[in-house]
Amino acid sequence: MSFLESLASLLFPPRCAFCGKPGVHGVCSECEKALPYCKTPLHERAEIGACLAPLKYEGIVREALLNYKFHGSQSRCTGFGDILAQAAAEHFGGEFDLVTYVPVSKKRKQERGYDQSYLLARETCRHWSVAPETLLQKTKDNVAQSSLSSREERQKNVVGAYTAVNEDKIKGKRILLIDDILTTGATLREAARVLREAGAERVICATLAAADED
Repeated sequence: MSFLESLASLLFPPRCAFCGKPGVHGVCSECEKALPYCKTPLHERAEIGACLAPLKYEGIVREALLNYKFHGSQSRCTGFGDILAQAAAEHFGGEFDLVTYVPVSKKRKQERGYDQSYLLARETCRHWSVAPETLLQKTKDNVAQSSLSSREERQKNVVGAYTAVNEDKIKGKRILLIDDILTTGATLREAARVLREAGAERVICATLAAADED
């Protein structure tokens, strides 16, 4: 560990991604046992296909993700990535060639200061010594999906919101697409459609948490 890394660790000690316990890299043992794990982490959604979500979007998971997305708690992504990488290795091992993520708009990234799905993908990929590829760009600064209640509203809201980039990296590839939360599946459905139309052989999805298990 370099001097700067040691100083940063001293000034900003690592904390559990969920309870905030200091001195913990990733997830503390208490939270690891208490987290609301999905009984069936592998979901099948129409027009999406296989989507992995190891945790339920409730309790401390919901609170941690909301803090991560809206209150600048970027450091939580290390523990999130640990959980998602383990789940992906168990359920999707050998089934994908590269990893990408569902990006936020340029405006949202400037406001927030970071792209939460990119950070989650980066920390997940860290376990495999690779980096996530940028294969999608958000071209529509639509309202936040979390502000919409119905499936129909969410689906209409994301239509045409993404375009494929770096298409030479997409063609013929099996792609793992990462996002933070699975709710109605509208965002993943649209992003996966764009990747398939750009020539992806297969798209499978993974999120840290799911709002339901159907």
